[in-house]
Amino acid sequence: MIYAGSQHFIKPAFFYAFVPDFLIYKTIIIYASGIVEVFLGLLLIIPKYAGKAALGIFILMLLFLPIHIWDVFSTTPAIGSHEAALIRLPIQFVLIALSYKIYNINS
Repeated sequence: MIYAGSQHFIKPAFFYAFVPDFLIYKTIIIYASGIVEVFLGLLLIIPKYAGKAALGIFILMLLFLPIHIWDVFSTTPAIGSHEAALIRLPIQFVLIALSYKIYNINS
């Protein structure tokens, strides 16, 4: 999470394709999601807050899920290729499952 979130600041242009066109202020959305990802990643390291962080990650991954599903069926995937979109979608489900498991263990 910390690495993924930091990439929002290092390579923000990469994430523009992930933000749907109907949303305005794409740059703010990219930076804000990066802040949230880094923050939740840091909280996940602290045992006292790991459960709350895992719940936050679970919710965040659910919010990102429609983007990944849309990308699989898009004629021009945001990731760059249809194969990459097909790989990222199952990873998203793994992240959802892991965060849910970590939440249950720490709650």
